[in-house]
Order: sequence, then structure tokens, then C-alpha cells
Amino acid sequence: RAANLPLPAKTEDTEVAKTFRKAINKKEGICNVAGTSEQSGTQHSYSEEEKVAFVNWINKALEKDGDCKHVLPMDPDSNDLFTAMGDGIILCKMINLSVPDTIDERTINKKKLTPFTIQENLNLALNSASAIGCHVVNIGAEDLKEGRQHLVLGLLWQVIKIGLFADIELSRNEALIALLRDGESLEDLMKLSPEELLLRWANYHLEEAGCGKINNFSSDIKDSKAYYSILNQVAPKGDEEGIPPIAIDMSGIREKEDLKRAECMLDQADRLGCRQFVMPADVVRGNPKLNLAFVANLFNKYPALKKPENQDIDWSSIEGETREERTFRNWMNSLGVNPRVNHLYADIDDALVIFQLYEKIKVPVDWDRVNKPPYPKLGSNMKKVLFSVLNAVCPLRYTLNILEDLGDGQKVTDDTIVSWVNDTLTQAGKPTISSFKDGSISSSMPVLDLIDAIQPGSIRYDLLKTEDLTDEEKLNNAKYAISMARKIGARVYALPEDLVEVKPKMVMTVFACLMARGMKRA
Repeated sequence: RAANLPLPAKTEDTEVAKTFRKAINKKEGICNVAGTSEQSGTQHSYSEEEKVAFVNWINKALEKDGDCKHVLPMDPDSNDLFTAMGDGIILCKMINLSVPDTIDERTINKKKLTPFTIQENLNLALNSASAIGCHVVNIGAEDLKEGRQHLVLGLLWQVIKIGLFADIELSRNEALIALLRDGESLEDLMKLSPEELLLRWANYHLEEAGCGKINNFSSDIKDSKAYYSILNQVAPKGDEEGIPPIAIDMSGIREKEDLKRAECMLDQADRLGCRQFVMPADVVRGNPKLNLAFVANLFNKYPALKKPENQDIDWSSIEGETREERTFRNWMNSLGVNPRVNHLYADIDDALVIFQLYEKIKVPVDWDRVNKPPYPKLGSNMKKVLFSVLNAVCPLRYTLNILEDLGDGQKVTDDTIVSWVNDTLTQAGKPTISSFKDGSISSSMPVLDLIDAIQPGSIRYDLLKTEDLTDEEKLNNAKYAISMARKIGARVYALPEDLVEVKPKMVMTVFACLMARGMKRA
């Protein structure tokens, strides 16, 4: 997100300070907008190029979605994007494109929208964005409703980036092992961030083409020559059954002007269906964000890597993260830890991120006593140690802190939450639970009943199967329950499977989040 820039002095005319003032620098495409927040005297900037890129990406991604016809296609040269995001539908759809099934479509309000149902959509979108690891602490429904440009673009970039990077990860794409260098272990490769893997992928293909390496996706790609070579390397050669060859026309690489050369290069990218995110000027200026997105999209469509067959590799060591690990990682990222956590254990093994989490849950940290690198090599059982530490500072502890704040500092226990849940269910004339291990939770009905008790009439019971449920029907109920919890304003990080399998710790976080929401409404 673009940084806040303080204005030199507070203007005498407060009315002027509250109105939009736009100063567009044509050369750099940066728009400065003043008075877009409650705090007059702040100025936010946003990139016109990013707006154009995101509009084109969304138009293409959702062009066949009937629920978006009221706002699509958007005009990239207008402010359509900021208006279109105001009802929450586009954001919900983009979240599901990046992480499928995050939001149950049944919970999105799509027709005859009112201020209340729009607010629900925005709650659903923001809480779901948080659940997939977006940092939304400083973004509210009002910001989206009012189309605050820098916040809208900042959130959209996070959502789009999560989708683009989803498969740039060893456990989901074993062909990435082809990028392993001499003397490196699988562990070394698994520690690389998606950005680092993309750079290594680009250099792998440049080396295959006999070209020099690049060090970034900004200054080193401005002349488009590296891109030309990568396109030529990854384009289908006709050696795979059912995939016709696409010959890249390299003649444009001889163009004398960078801008013209970039245009010719993007024409070739278009032949691969990969002309997204960048305009010729974005390449020539070396816009790092948009060029990263361009390369990630190219990788996703044409990785052109083959999983090595003869290498002595312990494939069992490439294990994907568990659901609980994913929940922890997304929760950490949603709180804005720095650097972003891509691999749970590799990225937190120096504990600096954990210290940041301590501060988030109000545990004082004496940073003067924290060790700085270089660090000694950790023992093999560190995964267990780190996991137990994470258990202590997981979303549950964070939520309990919120509950204690709402309850004037009174300590919150399992019994406190169960008691509140049962009181609320009883008052609404609904069945109660015995504990967070109660078998009835497998159907998600206690969660759905609690949501309906907090916001009467919110649950559409006609969409649910309530008796003799198959595993698939239980999962459908759970998906609906998690999305409905987020829709009424509960920031739930648990996954539907946690309810179906009645995972007590994660079940507790769901009820605790709903309790926090219910207490705020009371």
C-alpha cells in the first residue's frame, strides 16, 4: 500500500481539506488524493498504472460471471474500480479466485442490495481476506464503500498476489526441483520465497537460452530483452501431445527504442495469452510490482519445467503444510508481521516474527535482549518447539484478549465461552452444547444456531441439511457456517473441516470469535 504523506501544514479552510484534490504526475502515473480519510491533513498516493492493471485483470477474470454484470466491464481509464468495489461482490469473487472455496457463494448478497446487505458483503469480504492472510487491520467496510483508492488498491494487490503465488511453492509444484543448484539441499530451495523462486525460474530459462542473468524485475528488465528470451524458452514447441507449437517472433528485439521493443515483446506475450498486468511503459519504467505479477502469471501458464527423474531426491521431505499450520500462517500474515511468512517453520525459526506476535497479544518484549543474526544452526526437533510456541500465541489467544477487553479484563476460560454460548442459544430457543468436543458440532448446527441467535433471521435453514448427514453434506453446512460467521462480523480463521472433524481447539476459536461479535452487539 502506498505510504501516507503528511501535508506541510493544516489548511485554514477545513472544507477544502475534506474534498478530493488530485495531482496527477503524468510521467510517473502517481495520483495524490487528499481528504480521503477522517483525519484531514493526510495525503495518500496511488498508482494509476496499478489501477489500470488490476481493472484489466478483474475484467478478464470475471467476464463470464453473471453476478458481476452490473459493474463489469470496468473502464480502466476511469474510477469505475473504486465504485465497483463498494458493494463487496467483486472482492468476494476475487478472493475465491485466489483461494477457491474461501467464501460460500450462498452467503454473498447479490440482488436488491440495501445499505445493510452491502455492509454484510463487505464484512464477509474483509474477514475472508484476513482468513487467507491479507493484512486488513487498517481497512474497514467504510473505506471500501467510499472507494478510498490507496486502500482499495492495497487490498486488491494482496488478494491478487496470493492467487498468483499459490502454486509457486515446492509442495504444490514438484517440477520446481529443476531449479535446484549444485550443492543445494531441498531445504534450501524450500526456504525461498515465491519472489525468489520466480527470479530463479527466470534465470534458469535465461541460462538455457545462453543469456546473462537478471537480479530483479525492475531495472534489469527495462529493455525487454530478458523477457523476449524467456518467452521464447517457455513457448510450446509442439513436443507435447495436444499442445500446438507457438513460435515467438524475435525480430522486435532489434527495435532501437525501449518503448517500441516493449510493445513488440508484449505482442508476443499476447500470443501466449499472457499479456497481463503491464503496459509497455510499465516495462520500460521497471515497475517492480506489475512486472512481478506479469512474470508470475507467465510462470503459472507456461512453467516449462520438468521434474528431474534421475536425481537422488527424498520426495517424502516435500510435505505440504497441514490445515492448522496454514491457519497459523494466514493469521500471522493478517496481523501484518514483517517479513511475510511464506513457509511456517523456515520463516519463523529466528523467532523474530513470534516476538512481533507477542506484542500483538500484549506480551511485553524487551527487544534489547533479542538475539540478532547470525544464528547457530537449529536442532532437528525445532519444528515441535515452534509449533508448541505457536499454539500458545495462536488466534485463540488473540481472540481471548479481545474478549477480556470486552469483559472489563475478566479472565476468559473454556467454561466462560461454553456458558455464554449456551445462554445465548437457550434464550433463542435452540439446543445447547456440552463442550467443544460435542458430536453435534460435526453438523455445524450449533454454530449456525448461534449465528442466528446473535443476528436473528440471518441463517437460511432451507439451504441446510440437518439430519442423517453425509460427510459431503456436513462439509457444505460447515462452509456455510464459516462464511456466515464472517458475514455477521466475526473474524474467524478456522476452516470448515475443523468443524466437521470437531477439532476442539479450532472449534473454540469459532465460538470465541462469535462471542466477541455477540458481546459487541449487546
